[in-house]
Amino acid sequence: MRRILNLIIVILLFGGAGYLFYLQKSGAKAPEPAINPSASFSIDLLKHKAAKLAGTAYDDRVPPIPDQIKNLSYDQHRDIRFRRDQGPWYNQRKPFEIQFFHLGSIFLSPVLVNEIVDGKVEPLSYNPAYFDFGKNHISPDALNNLGFAGFRIHAKLNSPTYYDELVSFLGASYFRALGKGQKYGLSARGLAIDTALQSGEEFPVFKEFWIERPARGDKNIRVYALLDSKSATGAYKFVITPGTNTTMDVEAYLYPRKAIAKLGVAPLTSMYLFGENTKNRFDDHRPEVHDSDGLLVHNGRGEWLWRPLDNSKYLRISSFEDFNPQGFGLMQRDQNPRHYLDFEAEYEKRPSVWVQPQGEWGKGVVQLVEIPSIQEIHDNVVAYWVPHEPIEPGREYAFKYRLNWCTSLPEEPGIAKVIDTYTGIGGVSGMLETDKRKFVINFSRLKHLKKDIKDGLIIPEVSASEGKIKGIHLMYNPLTKGATIYTDFAPNGKTSELRAVLKKDGKEISEVWSYQWLP
Repeated sequence: MRRILNLIIVILLFGGAGYLFYLQKSGAKAPEPAINPSASFSIDLLKHKAAKLAGTAYDDRVPPIPDQIKNLSYDQHRDIRFRRDQGPWYNQRKPFEIQFFHLGSIFLSPVLVNEIVDGKVEPLSYNPAYFDFGKNHISPDALNNLGFAGFRIHAKLNSPTYYDELVSFLGASYFRALGKGQKYGLSARGLAIDTALQSGEEFPVFKEFWIERPARGDKNIRVYALLDSKSATGAYKFVITPGTNTTMDVEAYLYPRKAIAKLGVAPLTSMYLFGENTKNRFDDHRPEVHDSDGLLVHNGRGEWLWRPLDNSKYLRISSFEDFNPQGFGLMQRDQNPRHYLDFEAEYEKRPSVWVQPQGEWGKGVVQLVEIPSIQEIHDNVVAYWVPHEPIEPGREYAFKYRLNWCTSLPEEPGIAKVIDTYTGIGGVSGMLETDKRKFVINFSRLKHLKKDIKDGLIIPEVSASEGKIKGIHLMYNPLTKGATIYTDFAPNGKTSELRAVLKKDGKEISEVWSYQWLP
């Protein structure tokens, strides 16, 4: 839950009407189910409801919440705990359990949650007896028909006897999941609209959920959601499979209410405060602080591109044009606890999330937005796919993709990876040149790498769109058993895109290191 609070803080940095503003509106009656409980549920029925909803005016009001709940502080709200033995599937020897989040504090927008049993919809209604209110002075008798703030699903992820938290849906269209041995870090969203535009970002919400009751022996669980916002509605299907790498197969069917300037598909949101390349800006005892350390893109041309995350003084927006992307994601590549020295946060255990598009997504861009931040409580990094085609009302837009909550890629490409990036004053020891910037790029090991470097068979290629590259030196790194590129960059006062790659026999044998230099 801490991360959702962080998300909302960062949301306000984008300007415009934010998520908190949405939460504060009230005056509506309690929400009514989008699908009649007596109906047989199907994704086609949900798509029909979403398309029909898109033809109506958007209602952003929320029903009034009792003051004793609405006025809770963040810590007071955290003290409200779900009673596990009240869960709908508790003690039924099912592979999954479900628990609910209570409304209150910053979570004032109720969502409806339903169960699908033998194809039929059965509402899961709020009951104050489900919750332990802790030290809060709350009268349960005054809490009727509230609805829930969200829910989480538990599974035997790390132990055959204990139900660990697997995935949670809480706040707007945010959700996050865990693989084996991981701790919560970055989040995903159902949809991003107009992110980082001067007009202000829009935050769609999942207003109702349907969860299929699992049977004994099921390896996955299915969740459906109805998305609603000022500009669009949507029908979503999630097939969630826990494991070392937990996967979520997503189907998203979108129905615009109006033309959308920027549609962000499969959006990911994370935190990057500082790492090797930005440590000099922070007076902190820890070497690094981040939930993710880079954007990885596998484009339609087969090229693997690595962009180290940065935290500069200015908003950074990077766009990588592509056609039918094969994958992209925000990665936590550095998993060495010595590089963080934070034994409470354990940043080395934060998952990476790798997006694998299913089918052809056509022309568009993978866009990375990096927001300046001075505190780790802010989620200040966003990545998503922006389709090139105009998004117009009266059409259905379908996107299918897999989210991998992982510690490593489902399939490694077999090329050298960028391990880390260092930067400092240019020149050499004793002959420093303050008008230049030195970059040191470490790549992972490859077969015969040491001999190939010695024999001059591996060629480092480094380029800059603006300014000049002043010297390129390739060395074998005895510590990492990989390769290291040393190069100086002389900026010319303009924004520059830097690239570096290792080649052998004219072919790329490494990821392409990509870095945006801001004057």
